[in-house]
Amino acid sequence: TMTPVPVSALYLRPLKWIFLFLLVFSLITMWYVTFSSNGGLDNLNLLYFYKYEPVYRQQRPFTLRERHKCAGTDPFLVILVASSPRDVKARQAIRITWGSRDSWWGQRVLTLFLLGQDTHREDKADALSVEDESILYGDIVRQDFMDTYDNLTLKTIMAFQWFSEFCSNARFFMKTDADVFINTPNLVKFLLQLNSSENVFTGYPLIDNFAYRGFNKRRSISYEEYPFKLYPPYCSGLGYILDGKLALRAYELMSHVKPLKFEDVYVGICLNILKVNLTIPEDAEQFFLYKIKFDICKYRHLIAVHDLTPSELIQFWQDLSASTSETC
Repeated sequence: TMTPVPVSALYLRPLKWIFLFLLVFSLITMWYVTFSSNGGLDNLNLLYFYKYEPVYRQQRPFTLRERHKCAGTDPFLVILVASSPRDVKARQAIRITWGSRDSWWGQRVLTLFLLGQDTHREDKADALSVEDESILYGDIVRQDFMDTYDNLTLKTIMAFQWFSEFCSNARFFMKTDADVFINTPNLVKFLLQLNSSENVFTGYPLIDNFAYRGFNKRRSISYEEYPFKLYPPYCSGLGYILDGKLALRAYELMSHVKPLKFEDVYVGICLNILKVNLTIPEDAEQFFLYKIKFDICKYRHLIAVHDLTPSELIQFWQDLSASTSETC
């Protein structure tokens, strides 16, 4: 007679296999996470991206331009805001908050928006919206590339191109994003206090950052595109500032440097090739990579904070403006 198998044993067998599978999967995942960050060449040689001839020059036409806002008077600071065509609320929030004034501490500030072509097909009534917005505000700069995440570097190159062609006498150049809160008066004050140097490159510093090779497609970069283990020192795309003359030199070099997936890393590569050292802000409480809750003293002190919604931009700016008498 057959000995009956206990019911518990029948359940244990598949459980053993499940446990074994999970163990193997965990080990593979740990191995991948560990080595995906460490893969690549150790010796960083940025001339790998450089070509002697200007083979990477982007000769794209501007399909929309600002209304000659640099003609006649040279701004102290030009803030170029990367935005997507459908970010109307974010642009409007900036126009009525930190981008609402064209002068701080007697210094002229110009705020413009950077757009590509909308990737979505729309009916003709909607398709005119960005053009209408441009007619209404005169603050949109656009070229004919598709407005996608992978084309952010083209958008940044466009910013440098526009600056070089139409506003080359501005004292400072800043690139930022549409979800960033900027304390504009603090920013201008910060720039006025900088030692006058044509090599100013500052913002939120990222040093010894690993080139990520993991599963997250948005953050990952292939060995083919970037074969080195570490990125050069660079500033986060949330908001970096260059001396105007340095921005012109950087744009000239961009014709020789292969565009990279990540625009902030790309700018860092260009400036490293130019042998420009990153200026690390002495105060670590000025540039914030991630959203921080509103606190009157913190926001009065900071320069830029990333990842805010349009409604938060408006609310925080109103709260900041209304609390001038409050002491910190």
